[in-house]
Amino acid sequence: MRNRALFFIVFLFAPPLAAQQARQPTDTLPLSLREAVSRADRIGEEVRVARANLYTTQAQAAIARAPGLPQLRVNASENRTVASARGQAVGQVFNQPYSYAATLSASQVLFQGGRIVNAIRASRAATGASAQNLEETRSLISLQTQTAYVNALFTHRMVQIQQQSYDLASAQLKQAEQFEAAGRMSRYDVLRARVALANIEPLVLQAREDAQLAALELKRLANIPASRPLALTTSIDSVVIRDVLASVDTMVGPDNRPALAAATLNARARDLGVSVARAGLLPTITFNFNSGYGAYPVNGDIFPPGRGTFKVVPCASDAAPGKVCSAQNGGWFSDQSFGFTVSFPLFDGLLTKGNIDLAGAQAQVARAQLAQTREQVSNDVETAKADLARARGQYTAQQQNVAEADEAYKLASLRYSRGMATQLEVSDAQLALTTAQTNQARSLYDVYIAAVALAQTQGRPLPLPSTDNATSQVSSEDLAAR
Repeated sequence: MRNRALFFIVFLFAPPLAAQQARQPTDTLPLSLREAVSRADRIGEEVRVARANLYTTQAQAAIARAPGLPQLRVNASENRTVASARGQAVGQVFNQPYSYAATLSASQVLFQGGRIVNAIRASRAATGASAQNLEETRSLISLQTQTAYVNALFTHRMVQIQQQSYDLASAQLKQAEQFEAAGRMSRYDVLRARVALANIEPLVLQAREDAQLAALELKRLANIPASRPLALTTSIDSVVIRDVLASVDTMVGPDNRPALAAATLNARARDLGVSVARAGLLPTITFNFNSGYGAYPVNGDIFPPGRGTFKVVPCASDAAPGKVCSAQNGGWFSDQSFGFTVSFPLFDGLLTKGNIDLAGAQAQVARAQLAQTREQVSNDVETAKADLARARGQYTAQQQNVAEADEAYKLASLRYSRGMATQLEVSDAQLALTTAQTNQARSLYDVYIAAVALAQTQGRPLPLPSTDNATSQVSSEDLAAR
């Protein structure tokens, strides 16, 4: 009985669990730098929030424009009168139990002190500011995504460098143990080789952890599940650096920066807000037109019989001689009117004054923020230029350093194998080679990011590598497993 119940539980829950595991993507996702930027721009939360803000300001612009357009409204009503004081006091002619009304109302504001016009202009400026903020956000997210991608490439390269250094130290230890067994090397050299190998191992572990953290940051920006393995397919080499540096223009300023345009439009919107608030001191003139029908059924009828008409009926016996009496049939009669309404504010509890003061304060804040933004973007451009100059100099200086450090290490290893050098010399040469490789990788990626950051601060399109090399990079999971 117990086995049968266990079999039933497995049969009931196994298919959904299997289907859930099948839905989870576990295969490696090839990801190029261009695809990562595209994903962050298309489905990134930061860009989606900026787009939602743009939609919000567009809706607010429609709301601000609405009062300036004609207002049309259809009204229909049906009333049941239980007791009519007017019918009792004046006459039964006002005592219809049922009444109906259908009216088309139209109104158009003719003058409102410039409130509507300035509100429309302010809303347009606010919409333009939101559009520029969206472009600024897209540019920043593109820069952050490229930085995360390049950082992932750099940490992957660091894993390779540290792993290579570890393999070289392992080979040196093995060779030292062989020399000790042959009587060609002292115990001290063997111990030094073991210490050197042990010192490199934490660097390898740290490099693997850095690679995993860099991959997680890239996945976050590109909206990729953290458990999904990645294979970076874009490589940054000297050809890419040459193309990126060719697109750099150090003479361009921050005038095209979306953040500066957004701050300018926002300041204009706030200035127009002051005019909108001041319009509360001026009168409002509105044209009104009403056209409809009304019906008052008689003789206990509930619904109007049709078109309303009057007909002559016999008068009461006590009526004045020669009087003509008439009665309506309870149908629909037309009802039309038009007119002008002038409204002038005399005292509103200082509400308008408060709105003017608030709008003025907001305008001052917006102008100060514009000045702040102008200073900030100018500083960003100059800082980016300085960073690019530094990265460019380091990149040029590191071009031959790795080749020379590699040649020095090979010579030290050869001298060590022939008994002409000590273990200390080989370790120093290996450390110099690792440092040179690290500096070269760092300078390569630093000059790329510096060039991209300069383009972002200038408000120019951010450069992207035009080609990918799917075999030049391995996945972060493979590197961490080595």
